[in-house]
Amino acid sequence: MGKIVAVGETFSANHHFSPDSIREFSTLAHDFNPLHLDAEYAAADPRFGGLISSGTQQMSYLAALLATHYSKTAQPLGLEFDMKLRRAVHAGDDITVRWTVTDSLWKEKLAGDIVSLDGEAVNQHGETVIAATAKILVCPKPA
Repeated sequence: MGKIVAVGETFSANHHFSPDSIREFSTLAHDFNPLHLDAEYAAADPRFGGLISSGTQQMSYLAALLATHYSKTAQPLGLEFDMKLRRAVHAGDDITVRWTVTDSLWKEKLAGDIVSLDGEAVNQHGETVIAATAKILVCPKPA
């Protein structure tokens, strides 16, 4: 076998953060911060002025994109994630999550590529809301 993932590959997905999706995700994640659940409470906070998404929501969309993208043709396994939250995601925001492969090295012992990626989540204003890096193992799909 040989290399599966090419350096320079880029892929992305878009997500809309409606008030209902923010509340639903926060509840499912057991994140009961009222900034994610109570519109009146969140509106009174001068830093945000309304509902904001839980950071775990954007982070999960970034991680899920790796699994979704590579599982179409291979078997990905997450190894390391580093995510830095830069800005709040407000109800009504549209976010693009994106990954770029920065390194891919075939490891015979693991029968797969160790893949390093740079990622980001960017809002509709072009502002980075998350800066991320990841390392994953991408193996051929089992027969």
